[in-house]
Amino acid sequence: MFLHLATAGLAADVRQDFLKLIQRPLAPLSPQVEEWPATNGFREIHFSFAAEAGQRVPGILIERMDSPGRRPVVIVMHGTGGRKEDERSWLLRLAARGFVAVAIDGRYHGERSPTGHGSAAYQDAIVRAWNGSGEHPFFYDTVWDIMRLVDYLQTRPDVDRARIGLTGVSKGGVETYLTAAVDERIAVAVPFIGVQSFQWALAHDDWQGRIGTIQEAFNTIVKSEGVTRADSIFVQKFYDRITPGIYGEFDGPQMVSLIAPRPLLIVNSDGDNHCPLPGVQECIATAQPAYLAAHAADHLQVIIQKNSGHTVRPESAQAMIDWFVKRLKP
Repeated sequence: MFLHLATAGLAADVRQDFLKLIQRPLAPLSPQVEEWPATNGFREIHFSFAAEAGQRVPGILIERMDSPGRRPVVIVMHGTGGRKEDERSWLLRLAARGFVAVAIDGRYHGERSPTGHGSAAYQDAIVRAWNGSGEHPFFYDTVWDIMRLVDYLQTRPDVDRARIGLTGVSKGGVETYLTAAVDERIAVAVPFIGVQSFQWALAHDDWQGRIGTIQEAFNTIVKSEGVTRADSIFVQKFYDRITPGIYGEFDGPQMVSLIAPRPLLIVNSDGDNHCPLPGVQECIATAQPAYLAAHAADHLQVIIQKNSGHTVRPESAQAMIDWFVKRLKP
């Protein structure tokens, strides 16, 4: 795996600390590829690769048949309970603009769960992590999988190694900014309704929306601990065991700023209780000086969807496509 980590001081320390936390022994990628019949001028490939021993990652790749040579790629990550097939409409729109468009199942989702859908396996993994399994199901394991996906994509003859974009929604949005922060092979990033400050949410007792995405697992853990009413102190303890550093060294304000000077489009909403707006604003306030210092202020753009909750508006989806077109130049 090729990682750019030659940045100075704190940035390098944070990257190294995060990579040390999620690192696992490298296994051969051993890719398996199956091309499906072309439809409407699009080639569709179903593939899988080994992210680590015992963990194969299935994915979909869609590209235009009339676009020869190496092209930029955009990876699209789904949210909690989703699967790669849910992103097909975005893949087709991106492929139509000349991108190699890719989606994978996040850890414990889609084909990587017993039922093939929903979040039950994800919730079970979170409970196992609380009980000391060594897994990091809440975001971090999938960050590793995305990095290994980049390893795989860089072996393909149709992918330009230097033009790799990443986007995702909700859980996928968090995974987008975390991955882009520590893996500089991600040239352009667009996290949707994921950027947030976990510390701000804890300090202001506004964590319920984010925890609500994994409520079943959280309730099981609360019950097992004999807690009658979970509060911010218990949520902090939960994060310490499940997602170490998520409200500290690896919180949004720290990680988002590490993406500078690479192009970053942040999309959040003004009424999203999963990502409270004041916490989002803290992330932006930290990122802006990093981009200014890198003489790349125009590489940072923010869209705050007005009168919106935890959703992606159609105009924001179009802004994402336009951002990748402008920055990755298919």
